[in-house]
Amino acid sequence: MESGPAIFAGTTFALFGAGLLVWTGARVLHRAPVAYGVRPATSVTLATLAGTVSLVLAAWCFGRF
Repeated sequence: MESGPAIFAGTTFALFGAGLLVWTGARVLHRAPVAYGVRPATSVTLATLAGTVSLVLAAWCFGRF
């Protein structure tokens, strides 16, 4: 019964993390800013970190059931 919320949360984290990493990679490849008003190295680092943390949380949620 607890696997339903874990699957939903894991899927949400996985989609968000993968989407953020793909979007960040596309912006970097096109040499476009990831976030306006922030230094490029800082914005790329924080976006990559947030995407990676989301994927780790997804793996943790999927490992719970």
